[in-house]
Amino acid sequence: MSQLDRRELIKRSRRVVVKLGTAVLMSDEDGIALSRFYSFIEGLAAIKKSGREVLLVTSGAVGLGSQKLGYGTKPKLLPQKQACAAVGQGRLMALYSDAFDRLGIIAAQILLTEEDFSNRQRYLNLRSTIAELVSMGAIPVFNENDTVSTAEIEPLRTSSEFKVNFGDNDKLSALVASKIDADLLLILTDVEGLYTADPRSDEDANLISVVENITPEIEALASGEKSKVGRGGMKTKLAAARVATQSGCATIIAGGKIPNVIEKIFAYEDLGTIFLPHAMRSGKSKWIAFATTVKAAIVINKGAQDALLRRKASLLPAGVTEVRGTFNRGDVVSVVDDTGNEFARGIVNYSSAEAKKISGMHSDHIDEVIESRNYDALITRDNIAFLEA
Repeated sequence: MSQLDRRELIKRSRRVVVKLGTAVLMSDEDGIALSRFYSFIEGLAAIKKSGREVLLVTSGAVGLGSQKLGYGTKPKLLPQKQACAAVGQGRLMALYSDAFDRLGIIAAQILLTEEDFSNRQRYLNLRSTIAELVSMGAIPVFNENDTVSTAEIEPLRTSSEFKVNFGDNDKLSALVASKIDADLLLILTDVEGLYTADPRSDEDANLISVVENITPEIEALASGEKSKVGRGGMKTKLAAARVATQSGCATIIAGGKIPNVIEKIFAYEDLGTIFLPHAMRSGKSKWIAFATTVKAAIVINKGAQDALLRRKASLLPAGVTEVRGTFNRGDVVSVVDDTGNEFARGIVNYSSAEAKKISGMHSDHIDEVIESRNYDALITRDNIAFLEA
């Protein structure tokens, strides 16, 4: 991709989501890096005043609360983290409200939990709220509601079938971008983008300017190491870029400590790594693929997989070889091939107990074992979303 193409992508971006991580908001002394913070505010205001819609995803509540409550180090126990979030979130939002007010911009706080995405009706209601705020000229400021939600501050320890929709603000920013059909997601962090090797330990590491597809080779470049103060590393940022780009949203990961980084990116300077967008999904497909937490899986045979991928078929009970976990009718489950690879997700027409009864069975015989027959298919074609490799 040429610099002109990158320029055109940014130029065409009318709806922008910016994610600010703890590592760029906090100083080495554990307080807010105020000069950098106000620089971010000015950058966000500048792109908003250029005619773009701006949405912000921010971290920092636990860090601010920890500082105020006098913790010498980051608290480790879940109740302590939640208490820090309760203290810090109000202080964090007060900083944003005051800073934006000075520039004539209204900031609106939106605190989210994974249920706000997993529940389809709440998911749709959230979109309406966001759209109304943006139409009124406000900048929505998102964070996970750490005081009541544990998905981010206490990672789930459960079966491999359980895939929480977001466990960090990187993924949250991608879900927000996907939900509101953003054109660009800008993730600002303490590294300047994706490198060919870890730049902290390899002086020959080179910054990758453009990523067309997030392949296993690209994923292998993420060390998975977390920053000293943040919760995520490059691995979580690549996961966010995958969600956003598969939803038709370009993504840039760039260094938040570069002076005036927001203005420079929108002045088309070649900073960070840009991940190119893929074809836009429908709203329903995006919700199935990314927004809802998945708690169970259905394993299918090769024939059923070929029918789904090549013949645009529904998933029939005959192709199911195993049901993992428990679910109810209407839940979203993983669809796994015979090698254990999750390649799709779908809304099921039967519960896990019913699915176990009809697995491997021809659809004509469902009535023999299910009292209230629902559909011939375990998952109908219009309720399946495929995950790109």
